[in-house]
Amino acid sequence: MSNAASPIRGALRPGASWMLIAPLLLLLAFAFFWPIVNLLSRSLFVPEFSLQNYQRLFNEPLYWRIFGRTFWISACCCLLSLMLGYPVAYAMARLKGWRLAFVAACVLIPLWTSVLVRSYAWVFLLQRNGVVNAMLNDLGLIGAPLRLLYTEGAVLAAMTHVLLPFMILPIFATLRGIPPELERAARNLGAGRAQAFMRVTLPLSLPGVSTGVLFVFILALGFYITPAMVGGPQTLMIGTLIAQQVTDLLDWEFAGAVSAVLMVLTMGAVITFQRALSVERLAGNAD
Repeated sequence: MSNAASPIRGALRPGASWMLIAPLLLLLAFAFFWPIVNLLSRSLFVPEFSLQNYQRLFNEPLYWRIFGRTFWISACCCLLSLMLGYPVAYAMARLKGWRLAFVAACVLIPLWTSVLVRSYAWVFLLQRNGVVNAMLNDLGLIGAPLRLLYTEGAVLAAMTHVLLPFMILPIFATLRGIPPELERAARNLGAGRAQAFMRVTLPLSLPGVSTGVLFVFILALGFYITPAMVGGPQTLMIGTLIAQQVTDLLDWEFAGAVSAVLMVLTMGAVITFQRALSVERLAGNAD
């Protein structure tokens, strides 16, 4: 009789497992961690240890307005993506067959298109002689072209369009895992359609909502291509500021300081959001 504590036949030893994942770890260290460490170290050693880049950042109100604008646009993008994405995810979770395949294709196909191409599409739509102004002019709603491009609204619309699939997919995965019998049981016990959704489906879908919100918020904070193309100087965001410091001014040290502060603020926002969500879950369990 074999020993119950004996290792499973065919299982790899710890040393062999580490050898298999070693190439991936080396690739991550070389392509991801080392550039971050190098950039952050440049912000502190210029050439010797100094906090002058951080003092410049904290003493200039302009940079904090850019930080505030970045967080504001990212939060609005999260809210707009949630308002547009939740109904789509809910419909996908209720569809089957070719209808589900069609809606899923409409959600996934934009992910196969370059962000640069999608941003150029918004430039084409919103420019002075673009599709939107031409349509409004043909309808007689405007007498002169509106300034739609290089505005905060244009940045928000384009970013929401690009990031919307990252909100839809986690919510869809969560809603797909909720048994439909729960909502039917609530209906049989006297709850209306809206009440069954608010009391059963929505609370159970909150893990997917929180995942989608975090995805969209974190990606929006570091967005560069779309704000740079459809935004202007009045809508400058942190990603564009860092790129300008690196490519135009060659000020790697200050770009590292801005990146470090953005990383700390992002981690703080994520931790705060997760703690607030856990408090809500505890309160819901207590009720």
